[in-house]
Amino acid sequence: MTQYLTVAETARYLNTSPRFVRRLVAARRIAFYRIGRHVRFAVTDLDAWLAQGRVEPFPHRPHPHPRRGTR
Repeated sequence: MTQYLTVAETARYLNTSPRFVRRLVAARRIAFYRIGRHVRFAVTDLDAWLAQGRVEPFPHRPHPHPRRGTR
């Protein structure tokens, strides 16, 4: 069964402010459900949205010039 969160619960889940969550809704940058005047967020949608924003690290490349001894 899918769990739905309020704006305040979503803010806690994302470790951000409720204002930021409302801005995401206003800009339609995050999936949400409107139930009358209420807005709810599915946890599965939030997890997918977070995964979509993931940035992979660059692979480690050694420095092109080895360091010489310092004085």
